[in-house]
Amino acid sequence: MMPDFLYQFTLHHGLTAAGIVVVSLLIGLILDRVVLAALKRAAARTSWEGDDLLIRVLRGVAIFWSLLAGFYAASQILPMPPAYLGTARKLFVVIFLISATFVGARIITGLLNLYVGKNEAYAQSASILTNILRITIFVVGALIILQYLGISITPILTALGVGGLAVALALQGPLSNLFSGMQIIASRKVKPGDYIQMEGGEEGYVTDINWQNTTIRQISNNVVIVPNAKMASAVIVDYHQPDEELSVLVQVGVSYRSDLERVEAITIEVARDVMKNVPGGIPEFQPLIRFHTFGESSIQFSVILRGKEFSDQYLIKHEFIKRLVERYTNEGIAIPFPMRTVELRQIGSSQPPAIPPR
Repeated sequence: MMPDFLYQFTLHHGLTAAGIVVVSLLIGLILDRVVLAALKRAAARTSWEGDDLLIRVLRGVAIFWSLLAGFYAASQILPMPPAYLGTARKLFVVIFLISATFVGARIITGLLNLYVGKNEAYAQSASILTNILRITIFVVGALIILQYLGISITPILTALGVGGLAVALALQGPLSNLFSGMQIIASRKVKPGDYIQMEGGEEGYVTDINWQNTTIRQISNNVVIVPNAKMASAVIVDYHQPDEELSVLVQVGVSYRSDLERVEAITIEVARDVMKNVPGGIPEFQPLIRFHTFGESSIQFSVILRGKEFSDQYLIKHEFIKRLVERYTNEGIAIPFPMRTVELRQIGSSQPPAIPPR
């Protein structure tokens, strides 16, 4: 037996509802194919990639939301009892909230991925932060839906709070590392590929940042595992921030009898040759020389070179020292040995040693 309200349904109701659905579909197609297409062309001219992400996520969703609004409007004109209309309203709102939760999760996690960078190794390290953020959005969306349906979420929040406290106390160490890892990834304090040196002396290339620890590969090809909690609180020198290039300083000393103007010119010439011909050097960089100390046996100075990356400094120093010694030898510039005066005394003798004639 059919419900009474179905007898009140007429052709006019059906045509009107169908017309509303068709119009909503057309509006959705216009939004998707015309408005969003125009916005996509405009976004392509900007340097920020976030607008491209928003348009990419909304493609297709605009049609779905427009159709959902059309079906909701069509249901409101049908001759149905208020209870049925209320149920239909709740159903459409819940569907909208579910879709909005998924769209919001895609947008927020997409913006996060844009923020942390496109480096593949770094994206893998950031996956834990992305997953936690996605789960949090889904949980919040589920709580909003339950609250809208009239289901009290207070017991759920209480249970989550008590359970979260128990888990936090039981997993204090792992959770500390987890949130420290999230902080490192979000703040870009360090990232995979950077060469860092910690205050404890550990140094090397960061190869991975996961939920528990940070992996550092030393130049000797050994691996140092550092807990994220220690990593987040440590004083760190990052040799790749803000630029991978770095100054390479070489200390040199020449005899006091040397012509310093000539020493400077020859040293600069050798340094320029190293910058142009040694892999890792910066060809356009102009080397510098700065005299700074009257040493015990030599006048000491620093030669400032430039390397593309931290590990390049070793080959640059190696080649510079070889070429500089060869050039100094050919030019007659002395690099003096340290000298000491030694006094020899006989045991039991109170007489000072004789001073040899000059």
